[in-house]
Amino acid sequence: MIKDLVPSEIVKELDKYIVGQKKAKETVAIALRNRIRRKKLPKKLIDEVTPKNIIMIGSTGVGKTEIARRLAKIVKAPFIKVEATKFTEVGYVGKDVDSMIRDLVQAAVHLVRNEKIEKIRIKAKERVEDRILQYLLPSINKDATDGGEIANFENENTNTSEKNYPEENTFKLSTQNYKKERLKSTREKLRDWLRKGRFEDKMIEIEITEQDQSSMEFFSNMGMEGIGINFKDIMDRMLPNKKKRQKIKVSEARNILLDDEIERMLDTGKIAKEAIQKTEELGIVFIDEIDKIAMKEKSYGPDVSRSGVQRDILPIIEGSSVVTKYGVVKTDHILFIAAGAFNSSKPSDLIPELQGRFPLRVELNNLTQEDLEKILKEPDNSLIKQYKALLKTEGIELVFQEEAIKELAKMAAIVNQQNENIGARRLYTVLEKLLERISFNAPIIGKRKIAITEKYVKNRLQNVIQKEDLSKYIL
Repeated sequence: MIKDLVPSEIVKELDKYIVGQKKAKETVAIALRNRIRRKKLPKKLIDEVTPKNIIMIGSTGVGKTEIARRLAKIVKAPFIKVEATKFTEVGYVGKDVDSMIRDLVQAAVHLVRNEKIEKIRIKAKERVEDRILQYLLPSINKDATDGGEIANFENENTNTSEKNYPEENTFKLSTQNYKKERLKSTREKLRDWLRKGRFEDKMIEIEITEQDQSSMEFFSNMGMEGIGINFKDIMDRMLPNKKKRQKIKVSEARNILLDDEIERMLDTGKIAKEAIQKTEELGIVFIDEIDKIAMKEKSYGPDVSRSGVQRDILPIIEGSSVVTKYGVVKTDHILFIAAGAFNSSKPSDLIPELQGRFPLRVELNNLTQEDLEKILKEPDNSLIKQYKALLKTEGIELVFQEEAIKELAKMAAIVNQQNENIGARRLYTVLEKLLERISFNAPIIGKRKIAITEKYVKNRLQNVIQKEDLSKYIL
């Protein structure tokens, strides 16, 4: 179920990670809100309303991919990014367009699986505790007639003063009932000690189901991304699971047993069914570099299959059924966001049918010096915060002065003007060059506070700006 967010709330969430590009954020926010509105329609209309796909036009590094990726995270939707140039027309060697939907379903399965794991994790941990307790005291789950094993374990793991079991004649219980009560009491005491970490270094012999990593598949003529029959699943049903015993510490066994229990508790059939539903209702496909297949057609040369790729993409976007190994997926309500710089071409160079399937077009602005400055410090995952955290692991505390940040943004803007404009990605290059020596010597420097001043920025980067050949400093 989509979280009921209004467009202004969606934009506010996107603002945490992307600077500027207000128009693009509003456009994708409306597209997401329309999905929520569609769910509230009468049944006779719900299948008629299709997503309004979007083309984003803008230079590299201005935030096209990040807007789509963050939009998917807001609603926990399956998301993949594909490059139009990786696909090829049917009959040529390369990736077929159906693979984008198969990849999207795989992303949905991973998403649903993680959600299920989080729900069952507490229960799985309880089961792991029970299994460890059983390995510590095997008779704990048996109707033991001899209390010797319990007594021996108690003598090894507790002092005489800690024993607090009632005498048999006090409760007037039968010998059998007394032993059951004693087992129960011992079990709870062991559980308490286990949670307090008293048995972390104790060796136990565990038994787990051996995971067979080999996978053999018969592929159909759809290519290697095709589905066909999963031979491994068939063999798993026919042959019993192999059991493996190994002697390890409790601390190491806990994680192994947790993974084993989670696998036992997960229902792969339900996960696949829910993943397909999530793909059809919430899936987002980001098609990058669509401008590279939008150039005017030539009758020869490497561009011969470009319109063919467009024709192959068209039915996927219009709405079709794609067969995957998890089931058939309908693409009618998947949201497609295409993007490209369109320096050497324009959206009108796409075939008319494909243009009609992308009714919304939004242009993203090139980043200014002020934008670059905000990107350095404002987002929740800003570059300066990242570098501070990285060097803090070595004991170094970086302090960026305000003037230094402004100078960094200025330097990045100048290099973008002098060379290819790669937007915010230029900041990675500039910051790496700025902190190169500090990062290299960090293990030797040790715990220390280092201030990054405007003067330090100029000294480290001024030569980069002045050199005519900047190729060694740019992406």
